[in-house]
Formats: sequence, C-alpha cells, structure tokens
Amino acid sequence: MKVFELTRQLVDIESVTPNEGPVCSFLETELSHLAARFEGKVERIPVEPGRDNLLVQFGRPDVVLSTHLDTVPPFFPSREDDRYIWGRGACDTKGIIASMVVASEQLLEEGVRNFGMLFVVGEEKNSAGAHFAARHPSGSKFIINGEPTENKLALGSKGALRYEFRATGRMAHSAYPELGESAIEKLLNALERLRKLPLPSHPVLGPSTLNIGTIRGGRAPNVIPDEAVAEIFIRVVDDVTELKKQIEAAAKPDVEAAEILFIPALHLRALDAFDTTVVAFTTDIPAFKGAWGEPFLIGPGSIHVAHTAEERIPKTELIEAVELYKQLVKRLLK
Repeated sequence: MKVFELTRQLVDIESVTPNEGPVCSFLETELSHLAARFEGKVERIPVEPGRDNLLVQFGRPDVVLSTHLDTVPPFFPSREDDRYIWGRGACDTKGIIASMVVASEQLLEEGVRNFGMLFVVGEEKNSAGAHFAARHPSGSKFIINGEPTENKLALGSKGALRYEFRATGRMAHSAYPELGESAIEKLLNALERLRKLPLPSHPVLGPSTLNIGTIRGGRAPNVIPDEAVAEIFIRVVDDVTELKKQIEAAAKPDVEAAEILFIPALHLRALDAFDTTVVAFTTDIPAFKGAWGEPFLIGPGSIHVAHTAEERIPKTELIEAVELYKQLVKRLLK
C-alpha cells in the first residue's frame, strides 16, 4: 500500500462524528485483504447503532497501533502538492491511519507478528469507542496511540476540566432595572472572579490554561435577563482537587457551577532514540484506562493545523511515521 494514496482515499471519505460507518467499511475491506495474505483476523465491533470499532490482529497482539476514525466538521476533500496532503482529517487522523496500515504491512512482510491495529469511533466528542474498548481488552501489553505530535514521542498531555456556569435572575422592563435581577451581571461577576484564579503549573506540562468558550443568555435588549450560561474549559496539568474547590467558590453566590467533563493530565514514558515533546490536547488514552497496556503517543502532522481550514500533513512526516511505527512496534515486542 502507498501511504500518500491511502491518506487521500481516507480523507475523501467524510467521517465527521458520528458518521464513521463509511470509513470503517473502507478500512474493513482493505484490512481484510491484508489479513487474508498474512493469516490475520479483522473484527468489526459494534459500539453504538451504526458505529463500530475496527480491530485487526496478527497473532497474539502484545502491541496495538490505535487512533480514531472520526473528524471534526466541516468536511472538505483532499488535494496535494509537492509538500503536503490537504483535507479534513489529513493530520487528525487519516494520515496517521494510513501510516499505521502501511507500517503494519511492511512489518508483516518482514515476518513480524503478535501485534494489531485498533481504530475507534468518537474521539472528537466523548471517546465512546475507547471507553467501549476499555471494557473489552485484547490482552495487549502496549498501545501506541496516534495523534499529531510531529513524529515526536509525547512525554505527556494536559487534561481537561469543563464546567457550566448558570445564573438565574428576574425579568423586568429595562427602564426599571430595580424591579428585576440581571442574570448576565451575575454571570459576569462570577467569570471575573474565575479569571483571577491562579491556575496550577507543572514542570513538564507547563501552565494550566482557561478558556471561556461560550456565553449565552437574555431575552432582548430592553428586557432585564432572567437567565445566562457560560461554558468553561480548563486544560489541566496536575491534581485538580483544590482547583475544583476554587472554581466552585468563585461561582458563589452568583451562579451554580456544574462539572461537565474531567479528563486527567497524562504522564508518559520516554524511550531512547525517540525525540520527545509535550502536548496540550487531550486524547483517547485516559479513556482506555490502561486496559490495553502501557500507552505511548506519537504521530505525524501538527496539531496547530488540525481542526482548521488549513488542515494538512507533510508528506515527509508520513514517510517518517511509517518507519517510526515499525521501530516502536519492534522495540516493544522485545
């Protein structure tokens, strides 16, 4: 298989969450051919109606290459020039899938066995596929998770803590504000206290970061607002027990703070001869809960162009990734 051609074929199949079915079917067909050649096994594993993980095994899989099938919207098809392959999912993670598939084919041609591939649904939303896989492990000792790290082995990734701040008030005519109670003003007061909180830092992962992602509320410009909501996202780097207390204290007495999502920060092992990095984004690794073995995180492409209209992946990194995945599988099998 050719890594450029396979990348473009994958990019051109729209798989915006939760529409992973068509790309899963394509890979199932391609990998069934590979399994037939090398006495492997391909299993399509239902996660939710119309949504399946795809597991491929060659012998007893002590090492598993894994990434996700879904992309963020909007979909746009592939194109290429001398340096890059462009398109939705080019680096997050269609190019990574292609690199893993080509690396697997070459490993099999070299006589390597006892490894597999696992492609999961839903990473861009709630890691549904990885959570399901965590309840049905294969017995592997290591899982190599693919995300855009510019082909550097990640020493860790920041976690995620998401809250919803909800304020309530009382409607009134804006000419007589004393008769009402502004939910928006309450929300703004709480958000100002939140912004002043000293956020934790970590010597490897760096500082925590705060994003007030959405604010909505009110009825009309001439109505005192009776409701207002903000969604808050914090990239966390360490234990969050004290931080949660501080967030909930900042919310009082103006708003109710509801924790929506928590993914812990991740610390990973380095390996000799592999360049390393630290990433701020979250991955499927916490959702696997160690059920698929010790995790490693590496993949071609830059996260800085993922989720953008300029999403692309360098061709040189695709070629390099094939070799890196081969090296990593061989090393871990030893």
